[in-house]
Amino acid sequence: MPETKWKRKFFVLWGGQAVSMFTSSVIHMAIIWYLTDTTRSAAILSIGTLVGFLPYAVLGPFTGVFVDRYSRKAIMIVSDIFIAMLTLVLVVAGSVGTLQIWLIMLILFLRAIASTLYNPSLQAVTPLIVPKENLIKCAGYSQTFESVSMLISPAVAAILYSALDINLILLLDVAGAAVAVGATATIRIPKLEKKESHKPAILREAKEGVSVLRKEKGMMGLMLISALYAIIYMPIGTLYPLLCMSYFGGTFAQASVAEIAFSLGTLIGALILGKWGEKMDKVGAIRKSIGVMGVGLIVTGLLPSGGFNVFVVLAAVMGMTIPFYYGVLTAILQIKISQEYLGRVMSLSLSLSMIAMPIGLILSGAFTEIIGVEKWFFLSGIAAVILAVFSRMLPSLRNIHI
Repeated sequence: MPETKWKRKFFVLWGGQAVSMFTSSVIHMAIIWYLTDTTRSAAILSIGTLVGFLPYAVLGPFTGVFVDRYSRKAIMIVSDIFIAMLTLVLVVAGSVGTLQIWLIMLILFLRAIASTLYNPSLQAVTPLIVPKENLIKCAGYSQTFESVSMLISPAVAAILYSALDINLILLLDVAGAAVAVGATATIRIPKLEKKESHKPAILREAKEGVSVLRKEKGMMGLMLISALYAIIYMPIGTLYPLLCMSYFGGTFAQASVAEIAFSLGTLIGALILGKWGEKMDKVGAIRKSIGVMGVGLIVTGLLPSGGFNVFVVLAAVMGMTIPFYYGVLTAILQIKISQEYLGRVMSLSLSLSMIAMPIGLILSGAFTEIIGVEKWFFLSGIAAVILAVFSRMLPSLRNIHI
């Protein structure tokens, strides 16, 4: 495929996604502000994250079957429309009365069900339009889109939350979904060879995804590291606002500064990955990103309550690690796994992390109430450093050659 042609498709697709990511990030932050403001509870924040990701753990191993069997483009469009309709339900509810916590949790749960189809479809579509040798570079590009939206969305969310009702802020997500649907609809995406006409044998075809992972050297070891890291990392992002406001005694604005610093670090990391990612040791990059994150969490947990400014710097450093973990992991799977099975493998990868994540959420929700949020950051950092050392010692990871 000529370079100009695949780049145009990639940037149209991900340009639409960038707008949708931005609006979704704004409402995600606004909902976190709302839950933090109204409950001041780590347990509620953890539960909110849990219901948003639980469908991945339950449905993830099976939704990949449909991603591999049917049009990935159609799945993305329908899922986006469904998610926008769910957001409209919150808008209507907020317009006629107080937005109830239980309704927010329900909508987050239903949106996540749609995302179990949408996200693996997006990741499986990318290798259909991008040559294999450019996937690491495009992982840097896509991480750049995500980090730019993460960079500006906390400030926008804080400004909008202080000025508008949350139901009005939610309308942004509907507009973002419309842009993403329009962008996806305009590009031609190659179709996979059509499956046989009989109905999908979901269990059997899901097992095929596991078999493919087991046959690829080192992939199961990589999935193990990913699942263990999910226990450590996933609850941390949820607890950032609580750390800023409860431990450091900050305001919404200061919490936004920390989020912006993290996102700025992620943007810098994504730009580095896009520029030099093809030349680096891919598995080594994942290992080092976990280790650096661990050190950052340890130092954060040791800071005094007046150490907010130092925490902002640490947040930027920890943010830089994200593209070298998630971006590289995604690219490795896109390169190593055949298109015929990629939807199932992507779904399975997400599912393994989501199955592990509730353990971290339950632990963080329970122990932060007892020992304090800053001590939980410290313990999480110790666990991440141990995991980085363990990944270095895992023989199967040495068998991954790209």
